Amino acid sequence: MADSTHTYRRIVVKVGSSIIVEDQKIASSRIAELCKFVADLHEKYQVIIVTSGAVAAGYTEKPLDKSLVPNKQALASLGQPLLMHMYFTEFQKFNILCSQLLLGAYDFDSRKRTINARNTIEVLLANKVVPIINENDATALRELVFGDNDRMSAHVAYHFDADLLVILSDIDGYYTANPRNCKDAQIRLVVNQLSPAELQEEATPNNQFATGGIVTKLQAAQFLLDHGKMMYLSSGFHLAEAHEFLLDGKHSSGTLFCPLAASNGQS
Repeated sequence: MADSTHTYRRIVVKVGSSIIVEDQKIASSRIAELCKFVADLHEKYQVIIVTSGAVAAGYTEKPLDKSLVPNKQALASLGQPLLMHMYFTEFQKFNILCSQLLLGAYDFDSRKRTINARNTIEVLLANKVVPIINENDATALRELVFGDNDRMSAHVAYHFDADLLVILSDIDGYYTANPRNCKDAQIRLVVNQLSPAELQEEATPNNQFATGGIVTKLQAAQFLLDHGKMMYLSSGFHLAEAHEFLLDGKHSSGTLFCPLAASNGQS
């Protein structure tokens, strides 16, 4: 176990479909656990959430064929307010207000749109509101989408001046080998650089509503490393591990992707 010596002011917490979707529907108990975790973070940090799950929430009410793009966009439109209602209800228990922002890749390609979004975020955070961001799947063109919220959350962290991106996933860290295939695989607590080969592996999502896998998380990490920022990958099923890292300053699990200059002797 190592001590986490970094200090953070603003954190982006990204939660994927693999965590909040179970048996083709939103797992309300996991939303509740996530909101409790964020409420704890909220006492110490400014927190922005990037969430998946709108399509799954819509599918619960209207099981359309998700392989058809118009259907998937319709499901996102139907599911987004249902998903936000779950977040709003849970955060009310902690007297925390949350807000919704639907963004797309085009919002980060336009300096004016990025500044407008950042100004909105700044006002919300200054008033202790938790912004909840999702990709605007309902109207986005295929060529103008991130396609997964891992890479989108990295852009959110960078453009909205966060100190750390926390990805909560069914992948609890980055290993020396695939732990599903290699019993001797060891988790890498700190990673300072990634090779081109690591960034080009095939995406392998573990949930039919998910779009990424480890490779999109590594691509998100590389984007932030290139911009001098950090990312922490941890289990979304066992939030005690991320809680320990972020609130107790102990790093015993999960992987911190950290620029070499900011490692402060961690290994």
